[in-house]
Amino acid sequence: MRLGRTVAGVVALCCAAVGCAAEPRGGGTAREPRRRPARMAVARPTPTPTPSPSPTVFSSDRSLRLVRTIGGAISPKSVVASGRGLVFAQNMMYRHTVTVYDADGNLVSTIPDTVRLSDFGYPEHPGTFRGAPVEAAFSADGSSVYVSNYAMFGPGFDHPGDDKCFPSDGFDSSYLYRIALASMEIDQVIAVGSVPKYVAVTPDGRYVLASNWCSYDLSVADVGTGREIRRVRLGAYPRGIAVDARSTVAYVAVMGSYDIAKVSLADFTVSWIRGVGNSPRHVVLDPHGRYLYATTNGDGRVVKIDLSTERVTGRVTTGQAPRSMAIAPDGASLYVVNHESKTVTKLRAADLQILQTVETAEHPIGITYDRGTDRVWVACYSGSIMVFDDR
Repeated sequence: MRLGRTVAGVVALCCAAVGCAAEPRGGGTAREPRRRPARMAVARPTPTPTPSPSPTVFSSDRSLRLVRTIGGAISPKSVVASGRGLVFAQNMMYRHTVTVYDADGNLVSTIPDTVRLSDFGYPEHPGTFRGAPVEAAFSADGSSVYVSNYAMFGPGFDHPGDDKCFPSDGFDSSYLYRIALASMEIDQVIAVGSVPKYVAVTPDGRYVLASNWCSYDLSVADVGTGREIRRVRLGAYPRGIAVDARSTVAYVAVMGSYDIAKVSLADFTVSWIRGVGNSPRHVVLDPHGRYLYATTNGDGRVVKIDLSTERVTGRVTTGQAPRSMAIAPDGASLYVVNHESKTVTKLRAADLQILQTVETAEHPIGITYDRGTDRVWVACYSGSIMVFDDR
């Protein structure tokens, strides 16, 4: 008896250890041992390889290639791209028009410079007058464009300005036109100084600025009222204008000097960046606002100015009589027209290294960069516009 009990106890212990099926009381069929459910195999997603970022292509890595030459009844002094599919060309008194093109260079509109000044709030000038479109600048909201007129032609305008002049000469004052893009018609006229050359609109949309060549000053017009509110004395032959992104300072190239004026747009006081070169003509700001670039017409160079120190950090000769410039949206390249060399020079902005020089028609004078198409448009005073891909 004791042996049997001992054996039974050992068997019980063994079954407990290995998991034997229990015998049901009172006989019957033995139950299947309880089994743990099998684990489901979980499919792990195959990780998607992260693509390598595409290398950044800067404008300085590309090249200019002529794609179209535009002719017709034009004598363009300047070209200005809206960045929204339109380019305006100002044809001076030789054609008395502004011509408008789409991004591919097709003519969209020809706008005559004829106005009735009395219809725009100048009753002292009854009759019909013609202008002489020089430069243009788009409004901050892109709905219109302002055009400067070298002189006016008609009754009472008998003493137009000239390239060499003094305020004491008493040359006629002139006007800016505002052209509405929706109608392609002049819808506002603003009286300014004598022989307004360059025109700029502040990024905040508050002011329109015009450099008056023969009255030696800067006109400041209020966009809201369409009237001049201030004249800022600068000195002989002010021309190019660049306004910082915050609309706090206007940089004005004064060609009768070696200096660039800094006009505060808060109180209209003037300070100076001195000694940049002989006869600075045109200025552009880099997109980050750190550097200012200028052409110096008297010594035929392009200069780079560090605005933190207001010192020239580089100079380069691009050709004979460098005039206007454009800068690429990425700030990596400058494009300079060389009026007497019949060329455009592309520069690397970082070190003013010449990257490319391309030939143009005679007397290239104006230039613009169309950010919508990466194209550079060149106005040739001899009667054509040349369009270059920069890709």
